[in-house]
Amino acid sequence: MSFDAMIEAATAAFKQNLDAFCQTTPVTRLTPEAAETVAAGLTQALGAAGVVGYRAFLEAFETPAPVVEVDGQRFRFKHVSPKEFLTPFGPMVLARRLYQNASDTVSHVPLDAAWGMEGHYMAPAVREAVLYACAHLTPEETAAVLGKCGLCHPQPTAIKHALEHVGAALREHKEALDARLRTAERAPQETVTLAGSLDGTTVLLNEPGVKRGRRPRETREAPEAKASSTSWRNAVVGTVSFYAAREAPDKPAPRLQTRYVARMPEEDSPTVKAHFEAELAAAQLQAGPRVDKVLILDGAVALWHYVEHAPAFDGYAKIVDYWHAAEHLAGAADAVFGKGTPEARAWYERYATALLERDDGARRVQRSIRYYMTCGRLSKAAREAVADELRYFSRNGPRMRYAEFRRRGWPIGSGPVEAACKSVVKARLCRSGMRWSRAGGQRILDLRTYVKSQ
Repeated sequence: MSFDAMIEAATAAFKQNLDAFCQTTPVTRLTPEAAETVAAGLTQALGAAGVVGYRAFLEAFETPAPVVEVDGQRFRFKHVSPKEFLTPFGPMVLARRLYQNASDTVSHVPLDAAWGMEGHYMAPAVREAVLYACAHLTPEETAAVLGKCGLCHPQPTAIKHALEHVGAALREHKEALDARLRTAERAPQETVTLAGSLDGTTVLLNEPGVKRGRRPRETREAPEAKASSTSWRNAVVGTVSFYAAREAPDKPAPRLQTRYVARMPEEDSPTVKAHFEAELAAAQLQAGPRVDKVLILDGAVALWHYVEHAPAFDGYAKIVDYWHAAEHLAGAADAVFGKGTPEARAWYERYATALLERDDGARRVQRSIRYYMTCGRLSKAAREAVADELRYFSRNGPRMRYAEFRRRGWPIGSGPVEAACKSVVKARLCRSGMRWSRAGGQRILDLRTYVKSQ
């Protein structure tokens, strides 16, 4: 097509609107208020020109045919149907030719179909801005931000409709969409280690549950269970991280990139597990066969049971996050020597260093804990607490070979997934007063994982 008509229409609209503004807005001297007023006038003229030019561009592709055929079905022209669309320049009313089939039961608008706007109010660029913003903000906040800095001013209700529409499309097509995205992804060239992590964090659901009251101070009885209209459930987050080689033996490996998956609470989390495995497999192919592969989790028994029995993780080194191990070490120190005592601090520092630097660090920790359990100087409560910590270190000992892992240049902390629990889930879904349906929360998590994964 020739752009001449679009240029002429947009230029005329800009000049007309700016002329009208200048004639009604006298400015005799420069002040902050005058500059702001002129900027607003220019913005309004630009928006009007954009709408007129965009409409002229679209109308140039309108079909004059009395009959059109779509998927083997014939549609006859009925009438011109004006409809308002929200464009990047503001609202635009577009008169489109509407066609109907022989029984007048199905309508078809060729212009809407041609520019991908069947069933939509917002133009693609507006939808993208709205969805990106809603990954970070509520619909009301999104409307306010776009109202301040954009030419289009969508209302919160329209934004919610766009979210629902995209959420429905993602539920139907997410697997295919993710597969397309993975074909376009590339691993950073400097990658030498691929690390996967999973963790959980709670989300308040708009579903009935049990609310427990406070334990009465004067008794040791269990708190009374009460019905609640909401309930906290565990969402699951996964990270796939690419690491470069260490710059020096005493420095951690630089993290190059991280990709994210997240799922609202689900029994046994089958969806997020499948998604995580697919992301990890794709990253492994992209990084190549020579990279080292590690899984870093905290001490959650259920997660370790899953990764130890899933074939997708064959060939991965299994690592318990060092900082979780250090927390359990501190718990053992407090139980043996008393919380915050000099003896507890000294014992903790000694064995935290051994755990990190000695090849037999985990065994040294276990031997010391066993010694204090059998020395006969612990109360019953302290002995039970120490026994819990001993079980933790005994169960996870093979996953605590931190000296070896560090020599290999591998990360030993699950910091990326710990941060993701906060940045992907908590920061958006757990603001004051928020409660979610599973479908509504998943719409936001899908957007946030796409945004966070770049």
